[in-house]
Amino acid sequence: MTVIRVLVVEDDVILNDQLTAMLQQKSYLVDQCFDGEAGLLQAATDKYQLILLDVMLPIRDGFSLLKILRKTCQTPVIMVTAKGAEQERVQGFSQGADDYVAKPFSSAELILRIEAMLRRSYAKEADHPLQALSIDSLQLNSRAQSVEVAGQALEFTPIQFKLLWELLQHKGEVLSKAYLYQRVLNRNIGAYDRSLDMHLSRVRRKLTEANWPGERLQTSHGKGYCLL
Repeated sequence: MTVIRVLVVEDDVILNDQLTAMLQQKSYLVDQCFDGEAGLLQAATDKYQLILLDVMLPIRDGFSLLKILRKTCQTPVIMVTAKGAEQERVQGFSQGADDYVAKPFSSAELILRIEAMLRRSYAKEADHPLQALSIDSLQLNSRAQSVEVAGQALEFTPIQFKLLWELLQHKGEVLSKAYLYQRVLNRNIGAYDRSLDMHLSRVRRKLTEANWPGERLQTSHGKGYCLL
């Protein structure tokens, strides 16, 4: 029997607990998060078959979380919106939401929506992962793990490649250090860990030496990193 894992991202503790208990009664394995940044980090850390995502969240709202998530995975997402908030639903669908439920909602209806979503998800063909990214004269190929600037091949370590790939894939988005530690280094960030700073500095230097503006890799102090 396939184990279904669900991530609930909802800042209302009582509602989060109620949703979790309801899903556990259906034998789903459930993880809980109470703010958007923690939800993004958890979604990047583990594989889920479904995400229940509130719109109004602290630190990072549901729309921002979904925008970043959709660039790396197609996990089905059901957004939880306020009753009558049509603009929220429109924005959610435009960012890649698969369905929505409005508060207050029927538990029975939510379960039916979840089961229908899972059926559609399993019926889909396997996703084809993105293999190439480019910006101006910079080109990355994930299959070959190669980096080129104006046709010149650069030597990048696997970690440096993964870091640049993540930043390029999310161009213009500030990605937190905690998120990048999971995606790039496959571990939690430590209190005094400067590993990612070191890798970013080396990536920036290699790009600059190849006459590509490495200063476009920006450090957002107290937040994370961004490729402009």
